[in-house]
Amino acid sequence: MRINYLAYAFEIILRYFGFVIFTPVIFSLYYKEYTSIIPFAIAAALSITLSLLLKFIFRNSKVENLNDVKKSEGLFIVAASWILGGLIAALPYMFYGMCPIDALFESTSGITTTGASICGNIDYPKAIYFWRSLTQWIGGMGIIVLFIAVLPQFAVAGRQMFFAESPGPTEDKFTPRIRSTASALWKIYIFMTLLETILLKIAGMPLFDSLCNSLSTLSAGGFSTNASSTMGYNSYPITWIILIFMVIAGANFNLQYKAIIKFHFSILFKNEEFRAYIATFLGISALVITSLYINDKCDIFYCITHGMYQVISLMTSTGSASADFSNWDLSTQVLLFLAMFTGGCASSASGGIKIARWVLIWKIMSTEVKKILHPNAVINIKIDNTIISKEILSQTVMFICFYLALIAISVVIITVLEQNATVGFSGSVSAIGNIGPGFGHIVGPMNSFESLHPISKLILIFDMYIGRLELIPFLVMLERDFWTFKW
Repeated sequence: MRINYLAYAFEIILRYFGFVIFTPVIFSLYYKEYTSIIPFAIAAALSITLSLLLKFIFRNSKVENLNDVKKSEGLFIVAASWILGGLIAALPYMFYGMCPIDALFESTSGITTTGASICGNIDYPKAIYFWRSLTQWIGGMGIIVLFIAVLPQFAVAGRQMFFAESPGPTEDKFTPRIRSTASALWKIYIFMTLLETILLKIAGMPLFDSLCNSLSTLSAGGFSTNASSTMGYNSYPITWIILIFMVIAGANFNLQYKAIIKFHFSILFKNEEFRAYIATFLGISALVITSLYINDKCDIFYCITHGMYQVISLMTSTGSASADFSNWDLSTQVLLFLAMFTGGCASSASGGIKIARWVLIWKIMSTEVKKILHPNAVINIKIDNTIISKEILSQTVMFICFYLALIAISVVIITVLEQNATVGFSGSVSAIGNIGPGFGHIVGPMNSFESLHPISKLILIFDMYIGRLELIPFLVMLERDFWTFKW
């Protein structure tokens, strides 16, 4: 990897991230919370100063664009951008009494769209609440995708960095005009966010809350201005609006882009992954609704609304809560726990394993069964009539194996530290899947992660980053050859 190219990319990213982090000041001024200007001004100044420092150190570098950036360099830029973003985004939290680990946990949870929170019931300024939601909104589409859309320096290099930031089990993710695609995706993203904000306001939610909750929903993040999440608003219309937009957040953005551009929405249901996504959502929802009705003796409309809400929230890794599902029957909680392993669609804001991978795993299993009966048969595995290469199939199997292995390691360590298997298991699954809340009365939907051991928090921070980058890029970065630098 060429250090001067990396420095040039980070100089640009840090410069503009500094402008982004200054955005909450608008709310500080509007709500006359003038003391909250200082944390964001300092964080913005630090980001811009680091940018200028890099520019000064590498002033003799002849790099003027990133046209020939390599795949390894793109991967490194993306990974480091998430870490740098998390570190700088943590600074405002420290001004309000959070220790460095807690501040980093909150900022990482935001920027990786996990939604696990340290904040609890403490009353923070409006600017902080907006910043929490904004970090998720940026993280939902991706830091690099944002820069590809608005900065000409990333126009050509965008393909490699887009690949690194939006990994998935299929190769059909790009158009030749990557910058145009990134720009279009952001336009759709912004439109959907504004639409949800308007609908939530009409439904009775305060305007500031509507904006913040919309930023968190479309990003599949889950942060809320209300300590009790969606449940705190006690409104069926609000619950259903957020539910619908969580379904949108979990769908493939590229597929949505094609459907909107062509104004041909039947294209959605022609896509095999989208059909599996909807079928999985409805199937698990039906089981949860039935379980709620039989075991918890709830009203049928309550069962339908909150059952579907919690299923899609955990499936898409949004993690917001319309009810305290920790109090539901154990069988219902088990079904919700299974939903945490499904994930949304590839190239969406959701985390987790992703539906496309489960489709591939099912087809691999079916193929192996058929080969037992027909050992000489040549059977190709297809998705949407496209043959999936053996490389992608092996990567899919490897991904799930390493995903489960990482969960197992995290579970053991956190369980020992916390002396609580529920915290260890649900917290680890939640962090790696970028979901947010776990189960139980420590890391459950109406609780915070504040009481956890500092080492447990650091492990979960690591898990959140790995979950956002996905495992394959991370495993590539463990190779010795990857860390070869030159001028």
